[in-house]
Amino acid sequence: MDTRLAGALVQLYRQLATDLPADVERALAAARDEEGAGSPGRLALEAILEDIRIARREGVPMCQDTGLPVFSIEVPAGGDLGELREVIAAATRRAVAEVPLRSNAVDPLTGRNPGDGVGPGIPVIHFEPSPDGRLHVHLLLKGGGSENTGRLYSLPDRKTGAGRNVAGIRAVVLDAVVEAQGLGCPPTIVGVGVAGSRDEAITLAKWQLLRPLPDRSPRSELTALEEELLRDVNSLGIGPAGLGGKTTALAVKAGVAYRHPASFFVDVSFCCWACRRGRLDWPPEGAAEPTEAEVTT
Repeated sequence: MDTRLAGALVQLYRQLATDLPADVERALAAARDEEGAGSPGRLALEAILEDIRIARREGVPMCQDTGLPVFSIEVPAGGDLGELREVIAAATRRAVAEVPLRSNAVDPLTGRNPGDGVGPGIPVIHFEPSPDGRLHVHLLLKGGGSENTGRLYSLPDRKTGAGRNVAGIRAVVLDAVVEAQGLGCPPTIVGVGVAGSRDEAITLAKWQLLRPLPDRSPRSELTALEEELLRDVNSLGIGPAGLGGKTTALAVKAGVAYRHPASFFVDVSFCCWACRRGRLDWPPEGAAEPTEAEVTT
């Protein structure tokens, strides 16, 4: 087993759990400044920003729920997927003990928690081919509360009247936000996946949460939809922590895949304000012998 890679993954876990990405922190600070002095929304955001500062200063997790580890890994040709799974499991066990992360792996039949954060299906790992011959690890520590608020729709949708078109996508996204209300720790990042199969829509929506907040879709139609949805979501007035205010979401990110003519699925995935995402490139650029990781958030 590659112990150097395992150590770099522990570092990635530590950074994500204790230090929020700069673009998310900036967005939270901007949202605070938009709320009225002394308002519940502003007080909630001030508390969140103070929590972020304490976590960074003390090197401790910013939330007691350190999340479900979701990996998207770009693997070079010939890479040993079995070995990569073993390295990730070893790194997860170390991170639970050393960071420490909460052990969020529970057997649904017996209720047993092994205490090391590892079990069948956890961590969640998806593999894709690498475009450049290097290993690229994308990691999202997905909070359970925000995961529980996600919703999958099959269009046409009777409840919302949503049809199989852009207006229908907009209708069900807004419905999901209204149903979530203050659950899932807003202000959230909203990921939207549109596809012809349930699993593809769900996965696509989740991968949108790995995108930096300033990132723009390469498709102008999606950029326009993301911007319109963000305005609409924030006009609902749900606000930080569901206490009312101007910012219910920091961003809306959408992705689409081609569909079967008979199927039109839209998944809405939420990430709480603690958007703990990051990337590890391995080996580091220019390093003949990898000793340190390139970690970005």
